[in-house]
Amino acid sequence: MGATSQEEIAAGQRFAFGENWQRFLTLLNESRIAKAEDSLRRMLEIPDLCGKSFLDIGCGSGLFSLGARRLGARVHSFDYDPRSVACAQELRRRYFPQDPDWRIDEGSALDAGYLAALGRFDVVYSWGVLHHTGAMWPALDNAAGAVAPGGKLFIAIYNDQGKISDRWRAVKRTYNQLPGGLRFLVTIPVLVHLYWRRTLKDFIRLRPFESWRKEGQERGMSPWRDLIDWVGGYPFEVAKPEAILDFYVRRGFRLTRLVTCGGSLGCNEFVFTREGGL
Repeated sequence: MGATSQEEIAAGQRFAFGENWQRFLTLLNESRIAKAEDSLRRMLEIPDLCGKSFLDIGCGSGLFSLGARRLGARVHSFDYDPRSVACAQELRRRYFPQDPDWRIDEGSALDAGYLAALGRFDVVYSWGVLHHTGAMWPALDNAAGAVAPGGKLFIAIYNDQGKISDRWRAVKRTYNQLPGGLRFLVTIPVLVHLYWRRTLKDFIRLRPFESWRKEGQERGMSPWRDLIDWVGGYPFEVAKPEAILDFYVRRGFRLTRLVTCGGSLGCNEFVFTREGGL
């Protein structure tokens, strides 16, 4: 038997994503949910998800599962971290109690047998998740297998910045190996490194902290929770956009939408369509 997510967290080998998401739920409101829905509509280029099945791989807070359900989809959410599973269950309790069209499991993107048993879905969604599994390419392959013919795959994967990415991997490893009370020694320098230029420009334009307030806003996320997720997000793998494109084209997918981070820090977002009719 392999180690559980909680054992990996205790050993400093994995970030406590679920704990971070539990804190995010205290900030969740109607505005954030609406923005999550809008981001799904925009990237999937659809008005709603009525009549569609939606698989959320690594559901995290459950926000985007909730967004998909509110857009009309039949939703199946799962996460490796039991605290993330609890977050999604809490959102279902709040907004869709006793709903038979929203199922939530504890499961792994690396468990090919588990995914095969779920069947295939019209939309498979995994934003910023598969690069944290510790085996990104097998996870990407497993996600592909869950997409129905004619269905869509919406993923976001960290951009490969070469040596810069290597340095960030070391930062993240250090953060997770530190005792909780000392992690500010990593968090604060990263906060300054990422935001000092933008913050200075905001003050010069007499718009203090405008960049900070907008961070993650288009997806309904929290700037602080996103920062903690970035600093602690480990395991950590990256890929160039063309590597992801080639990987899925060879598996019978066609790229229908791409939003890159411009070669810098962050995720490249991809929407692929699986060839073949539904």
